Amino acid sequence: MSLTSHSLLATMIGLALYGPAMAEDATSLHKDINGKHAVAEDQTTKTAVINDPLAMVDGVFITPKDRKENATSLHKDINDKHAIAEGQTTKTAVNDDPLAMVRGVCIAPKDRKEDTNNTPIHIEADNAQAKNEHQAVYSGDVIVQQGTRTIAADTVTLQQPQNIVTAKGNVYYHDGGIEMEAKELHSDLDTKDSKMDDAVYHMTCQAGRGDAEQIDKRNVDGTQFYKMKDGTFTTCPEGDKSWRFAAGSLERDGDSPFADLYNARFEVLDVPVFYLPWLRIPVTKERMTGFLYPTLTYGSRNGMEYEAPFYWNIAPNYDLTLTPKYMNHRGLQTTAKFRYLNELGDGQVVGEYMGHDKKADFADYQLEDNKPNSGKYWGFQWTHSGIIDENWLVDIDYSKVSDYKYFERGLDSSIGEREDNNLLQTAEVSYRNTNWDTMLMVRDFQLLKDPEDAESSKDNRSPYRLMPQLSSTYYKTDLGYGLDFKMPMSISKFENSSVFKPDADRITFEPTLTLPYATPWWSVTTQAKVNYAHYKQDKKELDKNADFDALKDSVNRVVPEFRVNSSLYFERDTSILGSHYTQSLEPQIQYLYVKNVDQEGIYNPFDYVGGGYDSTRLQQDYYGLFSDRTYSGNDYIAPANQFTVGASTRYFDEDFKERFTLSMGQIFYIDKPVNQGTDNKEAKSYSATAVETEFNLDDSLFLKTAMQYDSSENDIQQGNVAVEYRNGGVFVQPSYRYVSSDYLTKYVNNPNPSINGKKDGISQLGLSIGFPVSDNVDVKADYYQDMNVNKMLESKVGFTYTSSCWMIGLTYNRYAKDSIAQDFTEYDSNISFSFSLLGLQGVTPTFGQSSDDGGNILSYGDPFTLNN
Repeated sequence: MSLTSHSLLATMIGLALYGPAMAEDATSLHKDINGKHAVAEDQTTKTAVINDPLAMVDGVFITPKDRKENATSLHKDINDKHAIAEGQTTKTAVNDDPLAMVRGVCIAPKDRKEDTNNTPIHIEADNAQAKNEHQAVYSGDVIVQQGTRTIAADTVTLQQPQNIVTAKGNVYYHDGGIEMEAKELHSDLDTKDSKMDDAVYHMTCQAGRGDAEQIDKRNVDGTQFYKMKDGTFTTCPEGDKSWRFAAGSLERDGDSPFADLYNARFEVLDVPVFYLPWLRIPVTKERMTGFLYPTLTYGSRNGMEYEAPFYWNIAPNYDLTLTPKYMNHRGLQTTAKFRYLNELGDGQVVGEYMGHDKKADFADYQLEDNKPNSGKYWGFQWTHSGIIDENWLVDIDYSKVSDYKYFERGLDSSIGEREDNNLLQTAEVSYRNTNWDTMLMVRDFQLLKDPEDAESSKDNRSPYRLMPQLSSTYYKTDLGYGLDFKMPMSISKFENSSVFKPDADRITFEPTLTLPYATPWWSVTTQAKVNYAHYKQDKKELDKNADFDALKDSVNRVVPEFRVNSSLYFERDTSILGSHYTQSLEPQIQYLYVKNVDQEGIYNPFDYVGGGYDSTRLQQDYYGLFSDRTYSGNDYIAPANQFTVGASTRYFDEDFKERFTLSMGQIFYIDKPVNQGTDNKEAKSYSATAVETEFNLDDSLFLKTAMQYDSSENDIQQGNVAVEYRNGGVFVQPSYRYVSSDYLTKYVNNPNPSINGKKDGISQLGLSIGFPVSDNVDVKADYYQDMNVNKMLESKVGFTYTSSCWMIGLTYNRYAKDSIAQDFTEYDSNISFSFSLLGLQGVTPTFGQSSDDGGNILSYGDPFTLNN
């Protein structure tokens, strides 16, 4: 029998599973049965169809849209998931299993009907018998389809006037996201109560399955209550008993975002290993208060680590996660993370506290304001970002820890941003509109070394605080004749803890005129600017040092600049080894003039080693050759009278994917610059040649290299290269980095120790590999070596075993604790073990991450940047 009205069977089963929305259609169905599609008592559906072959479609209306969508969906399901063996027709397959087209099929939430209860219903059954005011019986492969919902049973009976529906034998339900099978289903259409016996369920769009002895739904004053007796859940596939959650009963109230488990157990191979008398778990994506899934790891330094996070859903826009972590070698560390969202923006506050560290050296670590204390360690960080009234922006990142050795104890910490052995404390307020971009910034930090030593230290790498800086840029485009105008300006106050570095107040203005012109194949940009700066400097103890006699208490500087940059773009089709490519050629030339003015009165990085309030030398790669600045900031404006010439060529495949690029450039000096620290010895008339190239072969072999080569000295100043091979789960990436000692000494104050009167440069070799040993086992390893002293910097190797529903990882890490330049370098090592259940909401694998690695692990990075 086939009906497209709202059927009694669909009303009953839909009500049993999804509530009363379908109950309203029961009367309509009963009228249909006794009306147009009435079947004579004891007459089977098959007989009715024989007498009238169109009985199953007569009077049925299907919209053209539904015809097309249903046909397309049916064709896709049959071919994708339920492919029919060669030689077997669709009709034969459906006759063998009428539910073959829906079993196990996932229908994405966006493709499901928004209101399935009010969509047309189609019913099929071998027999249908009805006695008015007594009962209606469907029997023989009963199948109900409504929208994306499918229900089936051997026999369905409606008892009247009790209005009780019973479905027996192979009861099946599928709605696109879950499918269930049960022995029997009972539903009271008046009370809206229902019960399902011996139910087995599977999630179709994600991992998850289970069973229950009984599922009950009760309706009390319009609120539905669900209860599951002796229920289980696992993400393991059918037949895999690796693990599962089980409960004596599971209860859920109405649309509550969570369910309560009573007598909850966690079982491994059907053996209970963990028990809780009560457990509350999330069943929707809504946030809820309760314990999150715990994690268990083991490391050689901290021992066994156990974390049991507790989540508090304070309000829709506030929450708190409290994570106690017990380490049997160290003690208890507690972390709290508070998140918020309001009209001023979003942010979080993170706090860490440890009352006692069993491994801490009391003489070294128990500090409070640099004085011995009872050994309490804490860390704090507040971050905030927000937009107010569209034009105002606020960013805050403030961190503080209990002592300067807080991060030296090898404990895991997420506190703060660290830079040059300092914990940053920054705040910015910006205002932006069409013509103005203004920012007020404070940049402070907590020294991660003894403050008393920092005050008397002559270390010229000590950074400056900005207390504060007010900067603003005015923009005005289309002044006439195509000119654009902007004027950056700033007022800054610089402070330093060391008495051997000056403090300063600085004012800068930089009015700039730009004339751009561009066509598809040619562009030229002309720019003129004037940099004005005024400094008021406090020399402190430098007054006693004759090397700083030229440093002035007050100084003004005016530096004019003129620049013209022009580039061309050519393109051609070419062929390499039978493959079509598009090649571009992009030559570029620039003239730059910056007036040479005396800047020795300013504490700058050119005249004074380690000088500069916010300036340091920029890297001179290919793109840096075309910059108008050699140093960042405003403390030193390098003079220039020079031409820069360069060119790039690129190859794109037929999909316009960049496969190869090569760039090369060099500066030719009209006025030869004076090298820093060379007693006014003039430089050569040209710079080192900068070369960069990158290559991608078939998305499996990658190469990237950059180099600065000084042909006059026949010397490489800087260079790096990375090669990588990828193939499925296999990757191999060797890399090498080099910076010459002369370059470090000349430009960035070589930090390496002097050995026999000479300092080494940087020469480091790295190797990262990863490959599968089998379908379940993967290996990843990293190794880094310093080639100057031929010592290992760090190494790591990790193994993972991954099944369909759990993962186990083992990692060994070894790294240098002391400077590798010493004759004897002490190394530390640790072993980490992790275990994760896969497929559970809120659980993420922890392989390769251990709290006792001290944050030292160097990991794989993707350095390749072709336009793909």
